[in-house]
Amino acid sequence: MRSDIMKKGKERSAHRSLLAALGLTKNEIERPIIGVVNSANEIVPGHVHLGKIAEAVKAGVRSAGGTPIEFPAIAVCDGIAMNHEGMRYSLPSRDIIADSIEIMAMAHPFDGLVLIPNCDKIVPGMLMAALRLNIPAIVVSGGPMMAGPNASDLNSVFEAIGKFNVGKIDENELHAVEESACPGCGSCSGMFTANTMNCLSEAIGLALPGNGTIPAVSAARIRLAKQAGEQIMALVEKNICPRDIVTEKSVHNAVAVDMALGGSTNTVLHLPAVFSEANLHLTLDIFDKVSRVTPNLCKLSPAGKHHIVEDLYRAGGVQAVISELLKQDLVYGDTLTVTGKTLSQNIKDSNAHILDHEVIHALDNPYSKQGGIAILHGNIAPLGAVVKQSAVAPEMRQRTTTAKVFDREEDAMQAILNGKIEKDDCVVIRYEGPKGGPGMREMLGPTSAIAGMGLDKDVMLITDGRFSGATRGASIGHISPEAAEGGPIRLVQTGDKIKLDIEARSLDLLVSDEELAKRAQNYVAPEPKAKTPVLRRYAKLVTSAATGAIYKND
Repeated sequence: MRSDIMKKGKERSAHRSLLAALGLTKNEIERPIIGVVNSANEIVPGHVHLGKIAEAVKAGVRSAGGTPIEFPAIAVCDGIAMNHEGMRYSLPSRDIIADSIEIMAMAHPFDGLVLIPNCDKIVPGMLMAALRLNIPAIVVSGGPMMAGPNASDLNSVFEAIGKFNVGKIDENELHAVEESACPGCGSCSGMFTANTMNCLSEAIGLALPGNGTIPAVSAARIRLAKQAGEQIMALVEKNICPRDIVTEKSVHNAVAVDMALGGSTNTVLHLPAVFSEANLHLTLDIFDKVSRVTPNLCKLSPAGKHHIVEDLYRAGGVQAVISELLKQDLVYGDTLTVTGKTLSQNIKDSNAHILDHEVIHALDNPYSKQGGIAILHGNIAPLGAVVKQSAVAPEMRQRTTTAKVFDREEDAMQAILNGKIEKDDCVVIRYEGPKGGPGMREMLGPTSAIAGMGLDKDVMLITDGRFSGATRGASIGHISPEAAEGGPIRLVQTGDKIKLDIEARSLDLLVSDEELAKRAQNYVAPEPKAKTPVLRRYAKLVTSAATGAIYKND
């Protein structure tokens, strides 16, 4: 056992003494020791209940003959951090989470790990750690939040702010939405980033079936956590490690399921970072290639009316989506999973199939023939940009707009709320990328305000930063290279014309090369925004959004 290096032999007497100081008996010390990584805290609604999940995991470990030892991980609530300086710290937390788990698991050689995340950066951070360490590991999330009245969710509140500012609702109505849209614990309802990543953990093979959709408040979630605790012992016994599970075929499966679900654009940021830990390189081109041949089978909030708990879970969940994709070999069924069986065997054993064809469409009746995400290129984004095409209105898929340029999210938000953005405008927000932000802030405020004001079918937003998974409309993020790296987006001026053509996968600034060269000669960049040690270090180390905003390779 891996833990023998800290507990076996006479020379480890002092080590065993310290383990005994924890209250562990001789039998408990001799058993496989399982690290239980719990990201619970009292500020993140998706994590406030994770103590119960951890207790269930530990019960499962003990029942299968192991000794669980819990340690913490940090977690940021993107919703609470949104639209202020706090959001600069969200993406950097992903790497800090991975690093801290590496530190704990190397300093204390556990035999296996059960990782308990739930929200946006915590899921990819823990997946990164699992692949980096490559010891037996399994992910079990805290589960999604229920939707509020009238199928409302966090996005409904942000959009209500826009409605209030144009007089569509009054203050009492705004307060009513605010009080009811997020009814309790869990990752925010809807196919936003957290739920997308929890669903894709099933497709990758590092989480048990049901991980993405079983409700946070359900007894089934507690049972899943106990099963995860039991299953980690089987993985330890058979020495099945994450890199035995995650292969090039797993990369394809994750992207294909993402496209079928119509997941968050942030997966284009997180999946490359996760797979890079296993030396598997996922480029933007792979996303676009898979998207072109994988139909979009679901229209989940914010792209449509259905929600992840009340609808997708009831309709058969992620396993039902996978079962449909397997019918035309759009995913690889022979990939190993943490059940110890292949993806196809899991589907067969559970008899997974679509239970509601309104929620999960069949392959012969998709919402669209292409997947939910498209990768765009053009003179404004030579290395690529990302759009959730499943959430773009038909009239915005091909559009020429007029740029209104801002170097900070706050300035753009003020202009939107003050009525300075009009039909056929393109809100350009730059210097919000991984390096320039720094931290590549997620911007749900501007997109939701535009939607709430009824302009989401007439106004485009583009940024070298990123948008929330809750975003809908022609919101194009991850423009690479970013402005702080000398990308062409820095040369855009208010009044320029910008042309979007999703079908052609193009995004172009309609300004001549000669004019752009002239602007580049006279260009003066704004002062860097990194002020604190964490942000200065991050800005120095981080790479482009096109490579997943991972750290530079030594």
